[in-house]
Amino acid sequence: MMSLSAASNNVMDMVLRGGVADLRPMPRVLIDKGPNRSVYRFVANDRQLAGEPVLLVPPLAVPAFCFDLRRGCSLAEHLVEQGRRPYLVDYGTVRFSDRGLGLEHWIDEVLPRTIRAVSKDAGGAPVHVVAWCLGGILSLLTHADQADLPIASIATIAAPIDMTAIPLVAPIKPLVDVTNGWILTPVYRALGGAPRALVKRVFQLSAMDKVVTKPYAILSHLDDRDFLAQIEAVDRFTDNMIAYPGRTFGQMYHRFFRSNDLSNGEVDFGGRRISLHEVKAPVLVVAGEGDSIAPERAVRRLVDVLDNAAEVRFETAPGGHLGVLAGRRARSTTWAYLDDFLG
Repeated sequence: MMSLSAASNNVMDMVLRGGVADLRPMPRVLIDKGPNRSVYRFVANDRQLAGEPVLLVPPLAVPAFCFDLRRGCSLAEHLVEQGRRPYLVDYGTVRFSDRGLGLEHWIDEVLPRTIRAVSKDAGGAPVHVVAWCLGGILSLLTHADQADLPIASIATIAAPIDMTAIPLVAPIKPLVDVTNGWILTPVYRALGGAPRALVKRVFQLSAMDKVVTKPYAILSHLDDRDFLAQIEAVDRFTDNMIAYPGRTFGQMYHRFFRSNDLSNGEVDFGGRRISLHEVKAPVLVVAGEGDSIAPERAVRRLVDVLDNAAEVRFETAPGGHLGVLAGRRARSTTWAYLDDFLG
């Protein structure tokens, strides 16, 4: 039975007091800044954090607070509670003037400079990288390309490399092949990239069943404050999507989507090849059991191509694309795998 008093209090908070979710960001300080990167160290007000640094790497086109979604579902908060030293890189807002930036910009400049800045701030300690979605792919490519970076390990969450295993991609790939990629190329070139509104719609499309049933879900859980808080936090997340730079989107479209290069562990950037077979650090690979953007088969392929890594662990956890990282069950699944891996 629904608790009418709890439901009433929750409705009052949602309507009159701005919501039920605790969206306060975790305290942090800026340690480094440059083009398309602001690097932060999370801090604890009541104690000194120790241990090797943990760098949180988001994908492109999403707000960096994916790692700090809300209190109780914040990986940053969890790492602070564990006494670790978490850091975060935020790429900021992508503008039309950034349309010429390619994936090489993140592999050559943004992530290497971020990793070195974090290591320096932590007294020269090697960095444990924890990355979500495309952030995981970029982190692995960066390590493969620059073996001298101070990287202790890499944990990827929901990072797909086999695009043929993605349900959203499979139905339209034959049309793309027939048109030799022409169907989207003039669009992203004219717009200078993939606009934030399009990114938001694609993310929502990946969970269309939840979008359709959302009103009923809210009504049937009006007395469940934690459930309502999660919906509120996810809504804020999707409302803050960021655009893809034009050249980056084009590379992802042609190299990852059309050619599916990454499924073999290698990608070509204008004659420059980077191979995931060069990854030497220990790697944790986590896939979401209900993820339609990065389903298990698309993620598991990483295990096959990371054949020279010191160690590769593969785990699955409940949740969709965001839920596997910051869902209500992530603390006892994904975060527990991460704690064990970092330990």
